[in-house]
Amino acid sequence: MTTPAERTKAVVDARNFLQLLSNAEEVTIRGLVQSVAIGLLRHYPLDVELDASASALPEIWARPTAERLGELTARARVAPLFAARTDE
Repeated sequence: MTTPAERTKAVVDARNFLQLLSNAEEVTIRGLVQSVAIGLLRHYPLDVELDASASALPEIWARPTAERLGELTARARVAPLFAARTDE
């Protein structure tokens, strides 16, 4: 069973990952990943919205927490999804 804290963390981590993909400088799969990330982020909840949801529905959502000091950010943990092609 997923706890409210686990659910909220998954949403926040997914948003951070989508932001990373949407700002990528290297085009992957001819920009497909980046355009999908941008489209999903257009309607993705912000921390303030998750916080409001947690206040209204604490059995479903938890308040988002700030990253701990010294913890690697999602940007540093993510490896490239696809190797660059050299035969094009």
